[in-house]
Amino acid sequence: MKYLYEEVAYLKGLAEGLEIEQQSKEGKIIHKIIDVLESFADAIVELDEEQADLSEYVESIDEDLSDVEDDIYEDGEEDEDDELSFIEMECPNCGDFVEVDEELLYDDEVDVVCPNCQAIILSSDDDDCMCIDCCDDLDDEN
Repeated sequence: MKYLYEEVAYLKGLAEGLEIEQQSKEGKIIHKIIDVLESFADAIVELDEEQADLSEYVESIDEDLSDVEDDIYEDGEEDEDDELSFIEMECPNCGDFVEVDEELLYDDEVDVVCPNCQAIILSSDDDDCMCIDCCDDLDDEN
């Protein structure tokens, strides 16, 4: 940003070299323009310094956040893989295959609904029996 100050100094030198009087109408405006340009240069240099400080600060925060994410998601990914188990079921209404969390199959208060057609695939009102015992009872009756 040093070049901004050099450019303003060059303009001041030109104005003095051309012997532009500060008292004339043209001289007043030219010297005022040069003063305003110098103020702009000061503001831009100050903003550049502040922006560099902010960039450094944001980079530091980004590194810290990255470390925190690594800590959280490393543990979380292992736990999720161990805990979640899905079963694929076919919707009797539309024939679409739906992945259902295995734990939901044993939850008496949850209806499993097809995301495609909104039909109930597994109702909480159904018998809990999804095992061989039910089939054995039916075989005994026959």
